[in-house]
Amino acid sequence: MMSPHGRPVSLGAAPAKGRLKAELGALKRLAPYLWPRDCVDLQVRVVLAAIFLIAGKLANIFVPFLYKYAVNALSPAKGSSGLVVVPVALIVAYGLARVSSQGFNELRNAVFAKVGQRAVRRLTLAAFRHLHTLSLRFHLERRTGGLARAIDRGGAAIEFLLSFMLFNVVPTIFEILIACAILWRLYGWRFAALTLSTMLLYIAFTFAVTDWRIRLRRDMNERNTEANTRAVDSLLNFETVKYFANEDHEARRYDEALSGYERAAVGSQTRLAWLNIGQGVIISMGLVGIMLLAAEGVGQGRMTVGDFVLVNAYLIQLYTPLGFLGVVYRNIKQSLADLEQMTALTAIRPEIEDAPGVPAVDVQRGAIEFRGVHFGYDPRRPILRDLDFVVPEGTRVAIVGPSGAGKSTIARLIFRFYDVDRGAIEIDGANIRAVTQESLRRSLGVVPQDAVLFNDTILYNIGYARPGASRAEIEEAARLAAIDEFVASLPRGYETIVGERGLKLSGGEKQRVAIARVILKAPKILIFDEATSALDSVTERAIRANLAPFLAERTTLVIAHRLSSVLDADHILVLDSGRIVERGRHEELLARGGVYAEMWARQQKKARRQAPLAAE
Repeated sequence: MMSPHGRPVSLGAAPAKGRLKAELGALKRLAPYLWPRDCVDLQVRVVLAAIFLIAGKLANIFVPFLYKYAVNALSPAKGSSGLVVVPVALIVAYGLARVSSQGFNELRNAVFAKVGQRAVRRLTLAAFRHLHTLSLRFHLERRTGGLARAIDRGGAAIEFLLSFMLFNVVPTIFEILIACAILWRLYGWRFAALTLSTMLLYIAFTFAVTDWRIRLRRDMNERNTEANTRAVDSLLNFETVKYFANEDHEARRYDEALSGYERAAVGSQTRLAWLNIGQGVIISMGLVGIMLLAAEGVGQGRMTVGDFVLVNAYLIQLYTPLGFLGVVYRNIKQSLADLEQMTALTAIRPEIEDAPGVPAVDVQRGAIEFRGVHFGYDPRRPILRDLDFVVPEGTRVAIVGPSGAGKSTIARLIFRFYDVDRGAIEIDGANIRAVTQESLRRSLGVVPQDAVLFNDTILYNIGYARPGASRAEIEEAARLAAIDEFVASLPRGYETIVGERGLKLSGGEKQRVAIARVILKAPKILIFDEATSALDSVTERAIRANLAPFLAERTTLVIAHRLSSVLDADHILVLDSGRIVERGRHEELLARGGVYAEMWARQQKKARRQAPLAAE
């Protein structure tokens, strides 16, 4: 489970009262899906499923009576010659009743399937959408792979709870009560009391042992998630593992998680064995007790052999679903834990939310202004301190500075992945906190330093900026990003799969795909966050030449460490320790002999050292 701030919380640590409240809350969320108000078709299916359920139970209750009458008909009467007339009609009716019971149950499942699957679809989609509303901070702190597992298990839990709780647990309890009433009416209170007490003892024992096991099941869940997280994280960082030859280290970490799962699973299986043994003893005691009572009645002439068969058949008939009820209860508890985990995710409030009634931003000029911005990811460690600057419309402003100065943080704040602690960020005079996040982000385009791609085709990754764009538009964006010739050289061209996170492409190729993607989006404001750091100087100059007409009509903010990439900027801001320490054009900053001039001198010296090596 996750806390409201997105940090992992142990499910097993929750008190029983708190768990019960959470489980009831999770079940409450399922209630509207049993009678979907917006879909008459699903309502009809619910009604039909209920009719088939009742018909199936009535047929099931009638089966032992047909069995009784057939046995009595086959038993020769005293003083008879021993000849017996076979009750064909009763036997056929018995077979039809059993088939009807099963048939109605299957029809019920078939009719209700769409209701259950629609509930799974809607709830898991809601959880998926909610995850996309959560803050970047939450996703940076997440356990890799854990979120997908929570949604996957939650979806399976919804399907199980809707079908089994509605059509197995409640009807089975109803059938027990009806059977006890019939036995009381026909044979006396002792038969009903023994049957009911056997069922109640069975249920109580099952619940008690299952609650004992569920603690281990929760631990198994956490160990399973941990193992899955470590496996996914290791495979996503496959190259890093290879660089450091740490395959054995990764295997040991994975095995540690599997070992924890193994211990919990063994304990759970051991307790399951005790549960099954106890259930068998209780049912056997009940069967023996009710058969002794029936045998006594037959011996005294108050009951027939058919009655003896009937009471035995009723208890066995009730035991069959109760044997299943034990499994169902265990799965219900597990499903509740899984559903609780998914609903806990959806209960997390987004850190960044739109204020009620805020309008969409309408970016016409594309001017950006930071006014007294103060921000820190942790209040104890400020990153930006009283930042003031303006990026006029249609200009190219660069922000440079040493690593850790807060350059990339500025891009994240403009996209409103975080809210500033103090001050304001405005676009065209509108505070970005007073407009919708969606409209803000549609007005912006960014090429990050670490361009992460979907495990899909190059065509899809470029076209992701504007779903529905034509192939010609995508290819034109690729041309401007100077990646069209590379794509043409690939055997499958634009249909080439780039791999997980784009790992089949080099860093420079990924960056050019990211540049093409933002060109296709064509926003009014562009942010290049170390966007050409993986490109050679020749490719960088080609891209800049291609983009010149495109950028002329847009506001561009360039975040760079390599100063050679910002020589033609209209204005350069030098950031150090979260403050702007210098401003001006390239030539002006060099003339001052300050921080910028020192960075330029160091980079030029490094470039001269590397030049002979490159020539070799």
